[in-house]
Amino acid sequence: MEIEEPGDGIGEAEIEQSGPGTATMPAVQEAFEEIEVDAPLVGVIMGSASDKPKMQPAGEALQDAGIRYDVRVISAHRDPDKVRDYCQNARMRGLRVIIAGAGMSAALPGVAASHSDLPVIGVPIAGRNLGGLDALLSAVQMPPGVPVGVVAIDGAKNAGLLAARIIHA
Repeated sequence: MEIEEPGDGIGEAEIEQSGPGTATMPAVQEAFEEIEVDAPLVGVIMGSASDKPKMQPAGEALQDAGIRYDVRVISAHRDPDKVRDYCQNARMRGLRVIIAGAGMSAALPGVAASHSDLPVIGVPIAGRNLGGLDALLSAVQMPPGVPVGVVAIDGAKNAGLLAARIIHA
């Protein structure tokens, strides 16, 4: 059963009745995807404020692509509850990709991926002792069901470019 209401038809969804008291709107999700909002599409997170210079190229690549993003410093070790809340609510806030940069044990990308169904791009950040190899190995060794795409050590620019490709796909 179709319900028609007066109007110009622009931006209106067709409502179909599928059972007693149940309405479905097949065009609603598609209509919402086309709405331009000022909310960021990419979340750039890092474990420490000292990671900001290494993560800045991700923001620059996103800005060059015209993609809005937000930046947060949240540590998987010091603030696990904040990381969980940020990642679990990311889709609701309009995010479509999370870029997570971390050095040393690089837990942040995996923790982010374990709390979100969004694509997570890990950026291993070079540390003092092992030149980032520890961060790289930590980021790529995720268990089944916790997918993290990983770029090169200090590869934040490529993370931004990859996030832009994911959004424009």
